[in-house]
Amino acid sequence: MSTMEKWEEERWQHNVDVIPCRIYIESEDPDGLKGVDMNKVQKARQALYPTIRKYRDQLENKYQWCIAAVPGEAWAKKLFPELSKHQAVEKLWEAILMTSRVTDDPIQAWADHNEDLAKRCAYLNKLGIDELHYEAANGTNFTVGLMEKSRFCGGGETSLQNIFFNPNIPSEECFTSPKRGRAEGIVYATKPLSYQGQLIENFWIRFKDGKAVEWNAEKNNEMLTKMLTIDEGASYLGECALVPVDSPISNSGLLFYNTLFDENAACHLAVGRGFPDCVEGFETMSLEEVRALGVNDSMTHVDFMIGCETMNITAKCRDGKEVPVFRNGNWAF
Repeated sequence: MSTMEKWEEERWQHNVDVIPCRIYIESEDPDGLKGVDMNKVQKARQALYPTIRKYRDQLENKYQWCIAAVPGEAWAKKLFPELSKHQAVEKLWEAILMTSRVTDDPIQAWADHNEDLAKRCAYLNKLGIDELHYEAANGTNFTVGLMEKSRFCGGGETSLQNIFFNPNIPSEECFTSPKRGRAEGIVYATKPLSYQGQLIENFWIRFKDGKAVEWNAEKNNEMLTKMLTIDEGASYLGECALVPVDSPISNSGLLFYNTLFDENAACHLAVGRGFPDCVEGFETMSLEEVRALGVNDSMTHVDFMIGCETMNITAKCRDGKEVPVFRNGNWAF
């Protein structure tokens, strides 16, 4: 498990050489690793990461990809346990197609959606945000600081090869990478987190000087600990994303037990690796220069959902202004 075979490394090198377009298909069983010794899984990831990283860094922002989902029986039965396997798969197909905006005219729907997200990102980027303050009735009281060159992205992206693509389907977020070391307060998760085939439920994390220093989960707290300690960067934030509760996934009323979907139902944070393309002017910078500005680095990137109907988010700008960004779980502009 902790040794990369020669053919695997050759595949990574091939990807670096040809800069491919890639489609990733999500269809995992949310409980697929239940009962597995997670210490072995974590040690294997830690052992393989130095080899993977050198190739991943060479591919950063150079290729187009798309993550999409296809129902599997185990996943479908997790959502619809009262149905037969066939009925559950059909029901999950309906949910995926609806939340992915492909039921009517998908080309136009995505063009309109990309335009809306681009406008919202442009507005946020013009504000000159220094920090975002989050408050909610569940106890979340949290501030995250941005880099001076942080920029919000959302919807479609443009690769360094100057090719436009949609990396995630579905996607409802405007997101950025905060500055490593600038996070204070406590956040409460509002949805279970499927992590390495196990569900972490009803958890909170407290940050000080940017680092997760205290946490607890009612279910699978040990997994939460492993998630936040797999390496040094795993206890710092790599992403903060803004997602309204009035969105297709949230309005479906479903918990998908899949981060691709559940992260697009609510505002979320991610611990671990940040995004170089969330830095203004990243195209002309090296990865070392981007990280020196404050983009976090880690072998992991794990999103967890904190948005809810009582979530208020206020931007504190570098010119001293305070601007409402979210009120009662939805956009304030």
